[in-house]
Amino acid sequence: MASEKHVPCGPCMFDDVTKNAGKWCTNCEEGLCEDCGNSHRKSKILRNHKVISIDDYRKIENISISQFCEHHGENFEWFCKSHDEVLCVVCVPSKHKACSEVIPISVALSNARQSTALSDLEDAIETTLLNVTKCIINRESATNDLEKQELTVKNMILETRTKVNLHLDKLEEKLLRELRETADSCKSKYNIFLKNLKSMEEMLNNLREQTRHMKQFSSDIQVFLGTRQINRRINNEIESIKSEICATKDYEFKVSMHSIITDLSNNVEEFGQIKVSEFDAKLYFTDPKIDQAQIGINDKTSRNISNIKLHPIKTFQMQNMKEMNITGCIILPNGNLCMACNTSANILIEYSGAGQHIRNIPVYSKPYDIAVIDLSRIVVTYGDAAILEIMNNSTFKVEKIIRLQNSCMGVSHENGRLYVVSGYDTVHVLDLSGTQLKILKIASNTVLHITTSKDKIYYTDYKSNKVHCCSLNGEELWQLHCDCLRIPTCVTVDNYNNAYVVDYISNNLIIIQHDGKENKTLLTKSDGLYCSNAIFYDKHTRTLLICNEKGFVMMYKLV
Repeated sequence: MASEKHVPCGPCMFDDVTKNAGKWCTNCEEGLCEDCGNSHRKSKILRNHKVISIDDYRKIENISISQFCEHHGENFEWFCKSHDEVLCVVCVPSKHKACSEVIPISVALSNARQSTALSDLEDAIETTLLNVTKCIINRESATNDLEKQELTVKNMILETRTKVNLHLDKLEEKLLRELRETADSCKSKYNIFLKNLKSMEEMLNNLREQTRHMKQFSSDIQVFLGTRQINRRINNEIESIKSEICATKDYEFKVSMHSIITDLSNNVEEFGQIKVSEFDAKLYFTDPKIDQAQIGINDKTSRNISNIKLHPIKTFQMQNMKEMNITGCIILPNGNLCMACNTSANILIEYSGAGQHIRNIPVYSKPYDIAVIDLSRIVVTYGDAAILEIMNNSTFKVEKIIRLQNSCMGVSHENGRLYVVSGYDTVHVLDLSGTQLKILKIASNTVLHITTSKDKIYYTDYKSNKVHCCSLNGEELWQLHCDCLRIPTCVTVDNYNNAYVVDYISNNLIIIQHDGKENKTLLTKSDGLYCSNAIFYDKHTRTLLICNEKGFVMMYKLV
């Protein structure tokens, strides 16, 4: 391993000459000085090697990827598609002689950077990191609740204490000591789990960074092999955290006051008893399914919509306001709901998942649509004000203001890019700094809402009563027009690229299969759907959120 200060030139060291390298060959795995770099580049057999700067090499030098068979010590030269296993020349005849899909590793790694395996690995890291972050938030909240419970019990004890004689001071002190020790014991268990979660969060952040750098700077074989080796590590970590989550308990304090205490008796030997109820913590782990991260195994769009049903979770009416026109909604990473109220009140409205009003958040103008960017940020559009804002989803402090020439209506985020409906007939593609990357001319001129998946854009045309699906470059893939659509408004998409559309007039919720060939009605007016303008699907919790314009909220679990 090269030192931190200088990376020596490998070819020069072979000649017993010490020179500092300015470049690094990821194929040869050695540094190159300027002269050796020129010779390396001129050699026909070495010309296609990936040569990167020493600064870029620093980002991947600690990523451990073995290119040798641990059983035979030979280079990996073959890949068995049937077993998703890399092989050396000895492995092939000894264990995979009967396999029909053994191919040269050079063929298998040709699309390593665009492979399903690498994509699923990145998704697995992101999903697991989100799981851990949510668990941390849950445990921190549980610790706060525990402290509130402790305070509640303590106040009850002290209030009771004021009703009895001074000779009970000793018993009171004994009970408070028991409460304190019990609370400390319970919080200690929380803190141990929190420490493990934060440690895993740090590890996952490092793996995400290493995977990003590996994808950008490593050689194809390193990417190919590193993907699988990191996959195995992630699988082990996932099983470990799932095991800890299953074993985690919540505690609830109660106090049982001695009946004689209330009668002011002098014969009581204890002030009361601290009771701790232990029950399973409300922690959930969303599996990233990285065990499917194999070449040729990634058909998330194969599920037929005939199997999809909605299970009711919660319905409630938002607090009545003088004006109420909900046009956008999301589920925040902390589980709370956030709605865009497109009225002169100029507010976003935050509710808990249980339907409790948390706060109204003043914003720049009438908010039209809202989308989640990542664990800490959201984006809000302001319609005819032609502005969108990126803000923190906890403090709602604005971090970035982006201005467009025309109206900013529907908005969606995908892979570091914002897709914004502007002028009702174009989609502006922006990076998170506000730089315009492209403008897509779409097949309609009365578009308000949009959503995106990894490789598709979905939007509704409220005048032609159609739902459109196109590629990220704007090429239309399919469109749907049916009798159940009269004024389609908002659209969202699930993990399998199936689209969900609410219709303002027919009061239907329909699901459209990923290929546009099948659709069915999931909810109607009889289910409480009425004049709905906003819908959102949380891909991590598989929860569907629907809001009508008057603030009636419906939540469903997708099963």
